[in-house]
Amino acid sequence: MAATAVRYLRSVGAATSAGPTPVDPLPRPSLRAVADGERAPVDPAEFRRVLGHFASGVTIVTAHDPGDGISVGPTGQQGTAGQEGPAGFACQSFASLSLDPPLVAFMVARTSTTWPRIARAGAFCVNVLGASQEALCRGFAVSGADKFAGVAYEGAPATGSPLLDGVPAWIDCRIHAVHTGGDHLIVVGRVEALGTTDTADTDTDGADRDGPLLFHRGRFGRFGRFSR
Repeated sequence: MAATAVRYLRSVGAATSAGPTPVDPLPRPSLRAVADGERAPVDPAEFRRVLGHFASGVTIVTAHDPGDGISVGPTGQQGTAGQEGPAGFACQSFASLSLDPPLVAFMVARTSTTWPRIARAGAFCVNVLGASQEALCRGFAVSGADKFAGVAYEGAPATGSPLLDGVPAWIDCRIHAVHTGGDHLIVVGRVEALGTTDTADTDTDGADRDGPLLFHRGRFGRFGRFSR
């Protein structure tokens, strides 16, 4: 009797097992992107000109490249053998990030030849430059040169990264995270040690003789107090 019933149900096209009846899926909404003509591109020269109005301090980010024979590419990939020794570059895109835990951040171009050496070290020291250290900054802004020639430094207390003599402040860090930001990388460091020299003095015009080195619209400058 059961077999006869199954044959009958099959003959009329009925389902012979329990379960949901299949239905046609609903159409998916189209994902719309901004078309090329809907938003004017930002001219790189204009971008630099406008952003140059934001004054910043200047730092030199340093590390001790262990030179273990394996280089790290701009985005973390392994490459050819690297060079052992100190590494560093001038950096104005530096900022404090978090108090708890203590974090700082700097931005570096993905094409930088110094960044792979810092990444290989896994640590870095941010040397905050003083008003009288423009020449030191320019030396570390040159690519391919021996940036540490004639530059005195010692190992930072936590990581051993180069701590440059005479800087008014320094922050010794281990790399905490690295994020992609367009043509740059955002490097987050966890602060292991930090300090200042506390030797600030003022000139007769009220400017800090050993105050910060500033950068604004392509030129270096220094901090001066408003007159009272």
